[in-house]
Amino acid sequence: QVQLVESGGGLVQPGGSLRLSCAVRGIIFNNYAMAWYRQAPGNQRDLVAGLDSGGRTNYADSVKGRFTISKDSAKNTVYLQMTSLKPEDTAVYYCDARRTLADGREYAYWGQGTQVTVSS
Repeated sequence: QVQLVESGGGLVQPGGSLRLSCAVRGIIFNNYAMAWYRQAPGNQRDLVAGLDSGGRTNYADSVKGRFTISKDSAKNTVYLQMTSLKPEDTAVYYCDARRTLADGREYAYWGQGTQVTVSS
């Protein structure tokens, strides 16, 4: 059974920092691209940061220079370090694991989400 379990969300003041974790079970971790998405009320779910199986990263323009995605393969865990947080970063953050095979089949899994609220 595949499980992605996020943790680390919470309430933080503007300018503060949080580190989100996503513990992954049930898949071969290094075969998957990992990503963090977020969804604010009334909005669509948007990509925040991605880390492919080759170690390349990409970020939404709104978080470049403030957020860092990384992984610890020994722990099957992906992280999102968030600094200089702004109220507009408030959202539910979701972890995503995705693999596309050569024949086009795609395997994708989501976590349950963790709430991040940035407010004074």
